[in-house]
Amino acid sequence: MNLNWDDPFSTAPAAKPEQEQSEPAATAPASNVQAANELDTPVPTKASVSELPPVNAKPVNVDDKRVVNGETDINQLAPFKYPWAWQFFLNANKNHWTPLDINMAQDVHDYRHKLTMEERHVYENVLSYLTTSDILAMRNIGLAVMEKMAAPELQIYQARQVYEESLHTWTYQHCIETIGLDQAEIYNRYRVVPEIYQKIKFANDRLNTVLRSDIDLRDRDELETFVMSYAFFAGIFEGAWFYNGFSPIFALQRRGLMKGTAEQLQYIMRDEVMHAAFGIRVCKQIIKEENVKLDPKKIQQMFEEADAAEEIYSSYILRDPILGYSKEMHHGQFRYVVNRRAKQLGFAEPFPGADATLPWLEEQANMRKEKNFFETKVTEYQTGAGLKWD
Repeated sequence: MNLNWDDPFSTAPAAKPEQEQSEPAATAPASNVQAANELDTPVPTKASVSELPPVNAKPVNVDDKRVVNGETDINQLAPFKYPWAWQFFLNANKNHWTPLDINMAQDVHDYRHKLTMEERHVYENVLSYLTTSDILAMRNIGLAVMEKMAAPELQIYQARQVYEESLHTWTYQHCIETIGLDQAEIYNRYRVVPEIYQKIKFANDRLNTVLRSDIDLRDRDELETFVMSYAFFAGIFEGAWFYNGFSPIFALQRRGLMKGTAEQLQYIMRDEVMHAAFGIRVCKQIIKEENVKLDPKKIQQMFEEADAAEEIYSSYILRDPILGYSKEMHHGQFRYVVNRRAKQLGFAEPFPGADATLPWLEEQANMRKEKNFFETKVTEYQTGAGLKWD
């Protein structure tokens, strides 16, 4: 079958342009026709090649590579300075899935006939927040972080991360469309619901500080701003807000409701665990290589502001508690998780003594057995929360 270049989705052959369908013009004399393989510029002769300037390129020394501010060839992948980054990429490719792999028929029935009004409120607003957040995450990695990496093994994993954030956005859209929700209304909630908007705005304010092509990471103040922004993104935005943000849907799943949506969020959660682990490791590597000294007061303020935004958000989506889940449980778990992320970043715990209010949440991330989509047998999931964070 010939590909129609004018319409790649069409199976019909493309019509020939009128000029091609008319009688061919008389052939010009051979002496006036340039040969098909003749270049506009002359073929280099031995004499002209010898006059080319020397490249003077030195082999890449692996010890010269850096996360940022590196001067080695960004196009040369190996030898690896950060083999762990390459391993992240290999592991991520073992978790390949799409939302179309998961049956959502029961979710449609559950939403229409089993969910209470309060549970629908939770379900809709969680999706409303997530749809906007993952697009923000995609733009941050692709536009603010990836271009500043000076080692290709780091960029390659982050390229995969950009794809995964796009996949997550598709997943939320698939859920919204399948359930039959009003897409315009759901997507606009973050703009009209203050409790959702303030959380998105806080993230935007933190991330937009480095969403500039002219940022100079050799400037110590700019470098500190970049590390703080990336620490927020990895430790709070992905490591705590996303990690904790799926739990209201998991609470429904534990009662046998919205299991298709929850299964998709489990796969997203495993991606996000890897994203956060990678980002935390990159931040620590930059701090070590560049000898960055972050202000503990600024770090504490960042966590406290994120905590306040999460408390306001949880008070809205869980203004009426649902069976087995409340705003107090949601907010308490956020503080517990964010303490762990702070320690992994090498910071002090922002909320000492915070306990896990959702101990079952670990089961969602650490589940090692999962259904194979294309076979009806159980297979072992090879990556995800089993990764070491340190």
